[in-house]
Amino acid sequence: MLDVQALEGCKVLDISTFLAGPFCATQLGEFGADVIKVELPAVGDATRRFGTMTECGDSLPWLSESRNKRCITLDLRKPQGAALLQRLVADADVLVENFQPGTLEKWGLGYDVLSGVNPRLIMVRISGYGQTGPYKDRPGFGRIGNAFGGLSFLAGYPDRAPVTPGSATIPDYMAGLYGALGTLLALQAREKTGRGQVVDIGLYEPIFRILDELAPAFAYKGYVRQRMGPGTVNVVPHSHYPTRDGRWIAIACTNDKIFARLADAMGRPDLAGESRWGTIAARERDRTLVDETVGAWTATMDRADLMRACEQAQVPCGPVYSIDEIFEDPHYAARGNILRMQDPRMGDLAVPNLVPRLSETPGKVNWLGTSLGAHNAEIYQGRLGLSEDEMKMLAAAGVI
Repeated sequence: MLDVQALEGCKVLDISTFLAGPFCATQLGEFGADVIKVELPAVGDATRRFGTMTECGDSLPWLSESRNKRCITLDLRKPQGAALLQRLVADADVLVENFQPGTLEKWGLGYDVLSGVNPRLIMVRISGYGQTGPYKDRPGFGRIGNAFGGLSFLAGYPDRAPVTPGSATIPDYMAGLYGALGTLLALQAREKTGRGQVVDIGLYEPIFRILDELAPAFAYKGYVRQRMGPGTVNVVPHSHYPTRDGRWIAIACTNDKIFARLADAMGRPDLAGESRWGTIAARERDRTLVDETVGAWTATMDRADLMRACEQAQVPCGPVYSIDEIFEDPHYAARGNILRMQDPRMGDLAVPNLVPRLSETPGKVNWLGTSLGAHNAEIYQGRLGLSEDEMKMLAAAGVI
């Protein structure tokens, strides 16, 4: 293992708010980037007040998702604030924002201006619908990204309303992931060209991108996939099944060989015969009956016994976990997926550990989300060289 982090020396300005842009910057900070979080004075990022509030005055999502960031306050709407941002941009590598398109331009902080200050700057721009197109001025949140991107329509049962697909924040996290990927690609390109560029992401676009064959299937055959409950198109049994102890197990038979192994585990090898359900086509034809048959078998056993039976038969399976079960699972513990931190404001706190794990230059979490403006003096006086009097005047004017 090397005594260096992958993004060490990379300077990032995070002027975004709730949640896609900040998550993009967080991932960069987890792997060594120096991230400065810019927030509106006296107000801060909306994430500070979203979710479960704590006695320190900030929410759990803030503490978890603003890790490794140095927090400063700055009102970008004021000319003095815009000027200070440009000074910070002068030696920055990346700026992340997720305002509605045109907002930064209105404040005199568009990419044309900022790239003039620093031609090597990479600007990550995440918005509801992207920087172009007829809907670019519409506001967007994660729920809208799920809906417009095509995922919500698939979530739930066919005879009921579409449901939230796991979490309304999935598009925010996905856009943040693609934002981080775009940043790395742009940094690599800059090594060749010497110039920065804009990374443009609409919240709905990562959702649309991960919908497997949905788009080509419609273009090819006009097929419009409908809601299937816990089932999966093209393969069966591939769903969640009840257990005797009131829990659920996920079983995934993606080909005929795996189904034959499941049939053996069930004590019903005849189910995989040519005259029954030995082929994907036959199982698809009798999808409901196949799922009912498997479910009737799983309901006769406790989940732990089912897991052992499926594992012995080499049938892919997994428990459908609630969060308390995740905290008890030995694999999560062995992999260090749950990180316990000592926060100066909160004490012991558990948060999801970072992903991915690098063998030679692993990332790390140095601290959790800090208080509003915690690093004002460090950045404005230490980096920009402002005097104490200048700091007081800017604070009195509401600029910082």
